[in-house]
Amino acid sequence: MRKNLKGRKFGRTSSVRKALLVSLAKSLVRYERIRTTLPKAKDLRPFVEKLITIAKENTLANRRRLLAVFFNDNKIVSKMMSELATRYSGRNGGYTRIYKAGFRQGDNAPVGIIELVDNKISFVNKKTEDTEIKE
Repeated sequence: MRKNLKGRKFGRTSSVRKALLVSLAKSLVRYERIRTTLPKAKDLRPFVEKLITIAKENTLANRRRLLAVFFNDNKIVSKMMSELATRYSGRNGGYTRIYKAGFRQGDNAPVGIIELVDNKISFVNKKTEDTEIKE
C-alpha cells in the first residue's frame, strides 16, 4: 500500500533519479521552457518551485544551497538569484505551468511542456499564425 509516498521512481536508482531532476531543472532555468514526458514534468514542478523560493532570498547561505544542488554551476545559480528572484518577488509559489502536448511517436508516452510563468517566450500556435499571415 502506498501511503504518503510522493514522486515516481522512473525505473532508476535514487542517485540517478536525483541527477535526472537536477538536469531537467538546469534546462528549465536555462531555456525557461522544456518538452519532456508528462510524469517527469509533474515531478519536476515541486523540485524547481522549492529552488526558486530559496533563490528569492539573496543570502550567501541560500546561494551555497543552490550551488550544492546544481553541482557548482554558477551560471544557473546567478540567473536564479538575479533574474528569476526579481521576476517572482511578488509571487508566492506557482512559478511553473505544465501543458499537455500529445504523445511521443516512438513509444506513445504522454508528452508535456513545462515552462516558467511570465517568461519572455510566447507560445505560438502555427495554425493561428498561418491565418494571420493570409489575412
